[in-house]
Amino acid sequence: MDSSDEALDIIVTNVVATFRTRCHLNLRTIALEGTNVIYKPEVGKVLMKLRKPKITASIWSSGKIICTGATSEDEAKLGARRLARCLQKLGFKVRFSAFRVVNVLAVCSMPFAIHLIDFTKNNRPIASYEPELHPAATYRIKHLKATIQVFSTGSITVTGPNVQNVATAVEEVYPLLFECQKPLCK
Repeated sequence: MDSSDEALDIIVTNVVATFRTRCHLNLRTIALEGTNVIYKPEVGKVLMKLRKPKITASIWSSGKIICTGATSEDEAKLGARRLARCLQKLGFKVRFSAFRVVNVLAVCSMPFAIHLIDFTKNNRPIASYEPELHPAATYRIKHLKATIQVFSTGSITVTGPNVQNVATAVEEVYPLLFECQKPLCK
């Protein structure tokens, strides 16, 4: 088949990364002197937004920071380093350490629609489909630590620990989806 030769576009929509500053952070100081900051004292954190790269960071007083919103692993690292620099400029003795990409969310669109009931029956132990709860079938790949949400339209969302595992997960699930494709309506 010539349709299996086509390259699928995997669009990374969100990369979540964490890092530590190795120093205590005064959230009140960050809230008063920082720019693009939202202070949430009831939760005990500060949200800081950067425009380029477009990321949002949750900052805790312990020095742990979680960055979300990047569209690549490199962009996440650049944003995290830029955030550390902003905190240094506020007078904290920040050292950028323990950077780690925690989660990657990507979307991909198959060139065909998928019959979800057949897909779930063929892959019963690792695929589940509860139409009353969620419109997508869930397929988990344990060794890649990836979860794939398969929609009947052919759209899939993939979450995994890094971009490489997400791409591998799409390659692994494609043949299973191909055999459960819906016939074209005319």
